[in-house]
Amino acid sequence: MNKKIIIYQVLPRLFGNRNSTCKKDGTLAENGVGKMNDFDTIRLRKIHEMGFTHVWYTGLLRHATTTDYTQYGIPRQHASVVKGKAGSPYAIVDYYDIDPDLAVDVPNRMGEFEELVSRTHLAGMKVIIDFVPNHVGREYKSINLPAGTRDLGADDNTNKHFDPQNNFYYCPGHQFVSPASAEDDFSPYVEFPAKCTGNDKFNATPGLYDWYETVKLNYGIDYCDAGGRSYHYNPVPDTWKKMTEILLFWAAKGIDGFRCDMAEMVPHEFWAYATNIVKESFPNIIFIGEVYDTNQYRTYVASGFDYLYDKVGMYDCLRDVVCERRPANSITYSWQNTDDIKDHMLYFLENHDEQRIASDFFCGDGAKAIPAFVVAALLQKNPLMIYAGQEVGERGMDEEGFSGVDGRTTIFDYWHVDAVYREFFTADKLTDKERELQRTYTQVLRIANREKAVREGDCFDLMYVNTHTWMFNPRSQYAFLRKKDDDVLLVVVNFSRPVVRVSITIPAHAFDFLGLPERDVLASDLLTGEKLELGLKKDGAVEMTVPPYGAKILKFSIKMKDNAYMLNEHNKDEFPPAHTAEHLLNQLMVRMFGCQRSTNAHIERKKSKMSYVLDHKPTRREEKAIEDEMNRLIEADMPVTYETVDRNHIPEGVSLERLPKDASEMIRLVRIGDYDVCPCIGKHVRSTSQIGRFVLLGTNWDEPTHTFRIRFKVIP
Repeated sequence: MNKKIIIYQVLPRLFGNRNSTCKKDGTLAENGVGKMNDFDTIRLRKIHEMGFTHVWYTGLLRHATTTDYTQYGIPRQHASVVKGKAGSPYAIVDYYDIDPDLAVDVPNRMGEFEELVSRTHLAGMKVIIDFVPNHVGREYKSINLPAGTRDLGADDNTNKHFDPQNNFYYCPGHQFVSPASAEDDFSPYVEFPAKCTGNDKFNATPGLYDWYETVKLNYGIDYCDAGGRSYHYNPVPDTWKKMTEILLFWAAKGIDGFRCDMAEMVPHEFWAYATNIVKESFPNIIFIGEVYDTNQYRTYVASGFDYLYDKVGMYDCLRDVVCERRPANSITYSWQNTDDIKDHMLYFLENHDEQRIASDFFCGDGAKAIPAFVVAALLQKNPLMIYAGQEVGERGMDEEGFSGVDGRTTIFDYWHVDAVYREFFTADKLTDKERELQRTYTQVLRIANREKAVREGDCFDLMYVNTHTWMFNPRSQYAFLRKKDDDVLLVVVNFSRPVVRVSITIPAHAFDFLGLPERDVLASDLLTGEKLELGLKKDGAVEMTVPPYGAKILKFSIKMKDNAYMLNEHNKDEFPPAHTAEHLLNQLMVRMFGCQRSTNAHIERKKSKMSYVLDHKPTRREEKAIEDEMNRLIEADMPVTYETVDRNHIPEGVSLERLPKDASEMIRLVRIGDYDVCPCIGKHVRSTSQIGRFVLLGTNWDEPTHTFRIRFKVIP
């Protein structure tokens, strides 16, 4: 099965930091720091259950910091060339080392990293780390060089501004002058001759808004040649070899991909050279490039990049639509602009460089961007990235230190990100609004994961025929179809505040292109479970209501004729919290005792009863474990989602034996996180935390039949 790549970007420095002091410009001792070990099995499982396939651990490599680790043999960095107290993750001072901030046991920091990789893999996800090829920290010096490896700059001729075999650019005869000073400078910073900055300032006196804390790496380009820049790639520049060795070093550690910082500032010829060598030894490794020049997209894809940031294209477009600076139908132009390389585009709405959606600098409310998120997640097969905290509406409005109040979560300072910490470590303290946003994100991510129409299918943009209809506003609504085999999704989003009734024309060309039949179908809204009858007719219209800042994700099958695909009607008057608890308890008993799901269940509001055939009478300790584990599962706040499939596409492990004889050909599956999946047409809560507390009222054991009877109630 092809998977859609869904990346969770997170800074370990911030993720698990329990210290909520949050002193502006605070030191590590004052503000604390998160550790790699904070990503334990529980936390990683939760990330995976939300729908993520990859974790991008941002800031793992050792970079310049004001914190003194000299007692561990780690060189101290001068404060006047460090941004913030923690330092920028992109001012790396040792490409072969792990940031000591992130280790519980500093001397064993590499071992803790290797354990993190292993835990992430065991949780069902892959690992992405940063590769920063354009620049290094100003005081770069590796203390962990592999045997036989020469350090960057070790063999440079510092009397030359440029030499093809130098690793850095120099300003001969000039001493570096830092534009910043720090109170805790322990001595004057001396650098002679001055090295040139990472943002191509080829002089000794960069400004405060330059990348003054970094130095530019030399890939064989003379940017100051008398006739303009000149290229010196033969023989292969030494920097090419050294940086490729670094890639191979980390690939051998078992990581699965590199996010390559400012990839376009490094010549594409290097990327073709390096990616070819790395992929010869590690064919499954992926390269993600930060490229902002849309004219260079295809060049860098051809040079070996699997995926590129679509920042200037789709990100800028979706942000403007959310902020009402562009009409929704401008999304069409954005995806069409990269249609030939669409599978290589990485969509996102937040990352560490961009302002938070919920910040005052974006739109002030994470929920307003739900329609943009649905588009980014479901429009194409390409990868999607979420920045930690985006899913709970983190605002990024703190004044942490170096960067000030700018709507971004700091990458420069020691800090506590309250929303992220509550989400993963004290989930019961999330607000109702945060919890609801998280549920929506999880639902959409699961749809992107599980629906083959999203993972593998074709897209048909419906906007070109819906520009002049009186019940559709192309400024604030957007609609498209996705299809694979017999599965079809009709996605409609509403970027405006009011509830809207829309009429969407589906052109004849869509029927021809996707192979759609002209007939009535019953669609299921994958967000709510609501059923909706749609009359499919060439150049005809379908109507529906779309919630404010929301979406309809309607799934239907074209396999069945007439009404054979119709789902059975549900005629039970159920109590959703107890019915959802029934699903949980069934799976728990299967896992604890190796039995079948309940043979006899009576689920009611006041009390419920369920029976299981077991090989032994449970002990009192086992009975207590049932109650305790049920409440743990409830507190895990796993999402409850729906999926409609035909009988020929039932997931492995799902039994249809207990379905009624008149069950329809189309089956609704109910999923509780990754914990349970079961055919069901009943009513459920949206996530397990809505069940409430599970109370075991009593049990009975029938020895002749080995039947174990459980009586329980839930207290919402």
